[in-house]
Amino acid sequence: MQASKPIDPIPKKEYRESLHALQIELVKLQRHFIENDDKILVLLEGRDAAGKDGVIKRIVEHLSPRDTRVVALGKPSDREQSSWYFQRYVQNLPAAQEFVLFNRSWYNRAGVERVMGFCTDDQHERFMKSVLEFEHMLIESGIKFFKFYLDISHDVQRKRLEARRNDPLKQWKISPIDAKALDLWSDYSEARNEMLTRTHNLVSPWTVVRADVKRIARLNLIRDLLIRIDYEGKNSSALVSDPDIVFQFNDEYLKKGFIAP
Repeated sequence: MQASKPIDPIPKKEYRESLHALQIELVKLQRHFIENDDKILVLLEGRDAAGKDGVIKRIVEHLSPRDTRVVALGKPSDREQSSWYFQRYVQNLPAAQEFVLFNRSWYNRAGVERVMGFCTDDQHERFMKSVLEFEHMLIESGIKFFKFYLDISHDVQRKRLEARRNDPLKQWKISPIDAKALDLWSDYSEARNEMLTRTHNLVSPWTVVRADVKRIARLNLIRDLLIRIDYEGKNSSALVSDPDIVFQFNDEYLKKGFIAP
């Protein structure tokens, strides 16, 4: 893996063909987990404009809407703020035969809430000490659990946020937090580093996806997910991911520049 290796764009035709092949694999996966009463949960985290919406859209595009759910929770209500922190997430967990994707998750407490001051130091620390136990309980209950962090550079985030502000079709994506994302880049990096370092483990590991080039990131994230789940009729030849794009977190990668500083 090379810290400074540039990510080359992929031609549209090759991207569409590769994505189509992967979406066929996703349909096979869904048929398999419905037949076997499996429960799949995927968390996608990352900075604002990291590309979470885009990859989720491509994953669910051809899946059954009855058996697939995307969860993107808004600001907690007063009641939710006074409840057990994980409570509002628990009610959105997958039942048998369901595939659930969280567009941001309980790790808000380790990221946005931490940086923006929406939680206290004590609340943050309690979360960090309890989150792995919570995740391990989910896995022991039979949920197939995966968590991805989409990593982008400061320059790419700036360009994407500017494009978002200038696109009338993306006005719904703009929030007051977006406006502070660039100014608080270092604070978010510090929070991210602590989150990844303290919550990466063998049972529920973090997978990092270099996401400066959206199409490359989408293909490699989907490949990595499919590689790690057994299902009938898998076409392994379509599932070769690039280790320079998607890789399991290691704290040495922070020091060596494999993850955006």
